[in-house]
Amino acid sequence: MADSRKYITSEELKNHNKPGDLWISIQGKVYDVSNWVKEHPGGDFPLLNLAGQDVTDAFVAFHPATAWQYLDKFFKGFYLNNYSASEVSKDYRRLVSEFTKMGLFEKKGHVCLFTMCLMAMLFSLSVYGILCCQSVLAHLISGGLMGCLWIQSGWIGHDSGHYQVMSTSGFNRFAQVLTGNCLAGISIAWWKWNHNAHHIACNSLEYDPDLQHMPFFAVSSKFFDSLTSYFYDRKMNFDSFTRFLVSHQHWTFYPVMCFARINLFAQSFILLLSNKNVPHRVQELFGVVSFWIWYPLLVSCLPNWGERIMFILASFTVTGIQHVQFCLNHFSSEIYVAPPKGNDWFEKQTNGSLDISCPSWMDWFHGGLQFQIEHHLFPRLPRCQLRIVSPFVKDLCKKHGLPYSCVSFWKSNVLTISTLRAAALQARDLTKPVPKNLVWEAVNTHG
Repeated sequence: MADSRKYITSEELKNHNKPGDLWISIQGKVYDVSNWVKEHPGGDFPLLNLAGQDVTDAFVAFHPATAWQYLDKFFKGFYLNNYSASEVSKDYRRLVSEFTKMGLFEKKGHVCLFTMCLMAMLFSLSVYGILCCQSVLAHLISGGLMGCLWIQSGWIGHDSGHYQVMSTSGFNRFAQVLTGNCLAGISIAWWKWNHNAHHIACNSLEYDPDLQHMPFFAVSSKFFDSLTSYFYDRKMNFDSFTRFLVSHQHWTFYPVMCFARINLFAQSFILLLSNKNVPHRVQELFGVVSFWIWYPLLVSCLPNWGERIMFILASFTVTGIQHVQFCLNHFSSEIYVAPPKGNDWFEKQTNGSLDISCPSWMDWFHGGLQFQIEHHLFPRLPRCQLRIVSPFVKDLCKKHGLPYSCVSFWKSNVLTISTLRAAALQARDLTKPVPKNLVWEAVNTHG
């Protein structure tokens, strides 16, 4: 019987990759998501940057099996001509299917309960130390405890943004706003917008916001060409001021990480006050504003400005440990300059991520980030299951000749500083002038 299906080629699919005309392919079926992009829970960035491609692996990674039933309403009636999946993709999808059958995506353990109880204890002790103790040392320790609280809130925010950590979606949302917006001052909407983009474009210098830290840091000399950030929609200029900062970045890395939280505060307000489509904007703003009410009030209860500054520095410095952890998993890994693709999902995630070896009793310290490769491949997987699936991922990488990088916490710091130092030394090379704009180069290029 003749095939009555209507087919389009990959080249024809690529033409539908613009706002208002976004088509994707999942397992060879073509879907029109032009209107859905505004309602997509993961934000518009993933669809905008993977449009015009087959995105099966990314879809499988981020969506539960129940999501497949909603695809038909977007079906265009076309199929992708000569659709095929690589052997790596086939094995990856089998793993997702096996983990689903094993119930690993649903077995979340009691991590959230323990973390919430720990946060309540840390908050209570910090407040008690300020209100009920006169000792300077007690106030210093209270600042450190507040920093520990913010670290734990970061793990809850990270987990709840990827999967439902509470019994219902309503309680999950409550946990997000309480632990992120109210207790830590970080908008969960900003985090999801930023973090989903990072997962989709892992270690792309132009598309991954987690590598775009100019003028303070540049993990590669490719940034010296003043690349464009397609996430922030601006050019990352490598000017004389940036060159100066980057040339010393291996010395300034840890001090800057102590105050990296300031950037998260600023980014939260920038998004919430922008004209972007932000779900639950009022709720998000209420949560963030509540933080900026209780935290300054708590600090004002300290007896003098010296102890107030000490408390703030202690809380920020302790939280800096988490900001360092965010960098260790990717700064020293393979980078690329290009938009993300849908047909090399497994390869890009493994090449761009670094695992950190640690005993199981230290898992609380890393919050699941020690299994960064596993997390990037299976972002919906509860962190308590990452250690279980690690051997499967190692075997798959070995089978297909792909890297599975895993080092100690100390070594990951060494690799990160080495990466920053290498770029810093290149930035110091004064024989290479700061790039001018393209018009200047066109006019002044000879030969």
